Amino acid sequence: MELAIFDETKQVSPEWIKLIEDVLNYAGDYLKLPKDTEMSVTLMDNEAIHQINKQYRGVDKPTDVISFAIEENDPTEVPIILPDDDEFDLPRNIGDIMVSVDKVIEQAKYLGHSPQRELGFLVVHGFLHLNGYDHMNDADEAEMFGLQREILDAYGLKR
Repeated sequence: MELAIFDETKQVSPEWIKLIEDVLNYAGDYLKLPKDTEMSVTLMDNEAIHQINKQYRGVDKPTDVISFAIEENDPTEVPIILPDDDEFDLPRNIGDIMVSVDKVIEQAKYLGHSPQRELGFLVVHGFLHLNGYDHMNDADEAEMFGLQREILDAYGLKR
């Protein structure tokens, strides 16, 4: 997977960056995504994610993870139409994930597991949203959270 990771905090360790790369590549393989699939992860503090949460979701508080899926259907967007006679081999960009490093640490402490497990949980959670999974009803929640647990357990980030 083509993965861009941006650390806006300038405080994230190389080990955490490697964990993000490894767990997302593992999750991509688990879902059998094409190798040229693209996405990004931005690591930020509570203040930055608070502003994004307020602007895009109308929620005036920080959150742990926000996903922006590129492939969501937006009826107001003009579609890109490529000529039929041209051959294009474009990678599939699935979107962007934003994670609050502050929330990773807070929630790991509260839940009694390692910050690495919480970081893995949040990036996989955001990753599944980018791939069309959601938890808006009980059935969807059971499917998404079950898959999330399968991926994290198989990767080795058990609770």
